[in-house]
Amino acid sequence: MRSPSVLWLLILSVPLLIVGCGGSDSAPTSSQTPPDAVRRDVEQSIASLNEMRESLAATIDTSAVDKRTFKRVCAPVGKRARQLGADRGWEVQQLATKYRNPAHEPDAEARRLHEEFVTSPELTERWIRTTRSGHEGWRYARRITVQPSCLACHGPKDERPAFVKKDYPEDRAYGFEDGDLRGIYAVFVPDTSTGDAF
Repeated sequence: MRSPSVLWLLILSVPLLIVGCGGSDSAPTSSQTPPDAVRRDVEQSIASLNEMRESLAATIDTSAVDKRTFKRVCAPVGKRARQLGADRGWEVQQLATKYRNPAHEPDAEARRLHEEFVTSPELTERWIRTTRSGHEGWRYARRITVQPSCLACHGPKDERPAFVKKDYPEDRAYGFEDGDLRGIYAVFVPDTSTGDAF
């Protein structure tokens, strides 16, 4: 039989154990965010990429959208994302559950991140620690928001330009409204790419 003092010690320890364990809702710690230099570089680079996307989207003449519009507005953003990844040793993607190009379909982890943005409209960015293709690192996700001019190609299904209907038979990227979540930028920064500079 246990002594009363041991029993009281156990009873008093349970609340301390619960409080000490925290949980997924606890405040982020340094182990949940990358080093400041990495975080700043990624966040500023993707903010710049998003500004480029929004600036180019603002130039769309919604009454005359064709394949040239895509080459002038959307293609440069994808090209810059690929170049950014190549220059920094990152994997930079534009992903969406309602994708136009199947290459932009999110993997399981990115799908979970995307869902966080769906369920938390105020969320603009998110960092997680992860492993991809055997490499440990950080993954950053940032919201892509639909701009009014984006609706020329991403609005009602029946109003999509002819080239979209023809070139993207599996298109899912329609039915959006201004301000909707279009998708996410997803950036994987392997630990090996951070080097000694960070």
